[in-house]
Amino acid sequence: MRVVVVGGSGHIGSYLVPRLVAAGHTVVNLSRGQRQPYHHAQAWSDVTSVTVDRDAEDRAGTFAATVLAQQPDAVVDLICFTPASAQALVDGLRGRTGHLVHCGSVWMHGPSTTLPISESDPRSPVGEYGVAKSAIADLLVRETESGGLPTTSLHPGHISGPGWPPVNAVGNLDPDVWRRLAGGQEVLVPGLGTELLAHVHADDVAQAFELALAHPEAAAGQVFHTTAARSATVRFLLQTAAGWWGREPVTRSVDWAEFRSAVAPEHAEQSWEHLWRSQQASVEKASRLLGYAPAHGPEDAVRAGVAWMVEHGDLGLPAMVA
Repeated sequence: MRVVVVGGSGHIGSYLVPRLVAAGHTVVNLSRGQRQPYHHAQAWSDVTSVTVDRDAEDRAGTFAATVLAQQPDAVVDLICFTPASAQALVDGLRGRTGHLVHCGSVWMHGPSTTLPISESDPRSPVGEYGVAKSAIADLLVRETESGGLPTTSLHPGHISGPGWPPVNAVGNLDPDVWRRLAGGQEVLVPGLGTELLAHVHADDVAQAFELALAHPEAAAGQVFHTTAARSATVRFLLQTAAGWWGREPVTRSVDWAEFRSAVAPEHAEQSWEHLWRSQQASVEKASRLLGYAPAHGPEDAVRAGVAWMVEHGDLGLPAMVA
């Protein structure tokens, strides 16, 4: 099968593209061409890469034609963020390719009410990103149910792995949290520490995309969660991460007002966005219909990212001891 992957050099695509090549598919990677994949593999030598500015082509109304010029049997779209962009691609591909697989987000759900969240639960998304991902999931389902283009949307959590900073144990991207845990210094914890973070290894997400392409009859018209099999609490991640350097975490629970006054505004907002949602998404549907079997727990996914940062000197920390 000839598969066009839009954004194939990113977090998911870095793992998905080699998987597809190993499975015998012909792969075309459409990307801006500004960097190399996060995960290097010999398979990339068999991939055709085409430089495309998705935003510019969306504005010009030419992106679907660019995708079709690659003669795809299936399209994987990893970088679609607005309903208008999704609709334009669907309209252009309808009747001209066999399957469109879209990357969504568990943020299509709002803050948790019951756990685990299933794909069929009523949604109350918040924020521009979550609202857009929910709307795209719905328009793709309607497209397939109406007899149009076969589509599938897959919704990962906080994608982690070697090559980029993972969301840390208090829900933001401040690298100093890892340094403080490694050095036995105090870390401020907003809330109770029981809030959930839905980390998932990028290769597990890639596995789900590969399975959706391999089982189009089961995947068509469906919405799937693609997270780790469980989420981790803030408290668990703090304990686990400190243990990587043989430490016990030194923490102090504070209310949100004190937390916001003590950390950088962007880090406070990141923590709020992640911890307020406190999500655990069920992967039962993806497991049952696609055979999805995530190989990594959330702590494994986070460790992979932090270990990469340590090895490359990004944190100025000694090697992990546990």
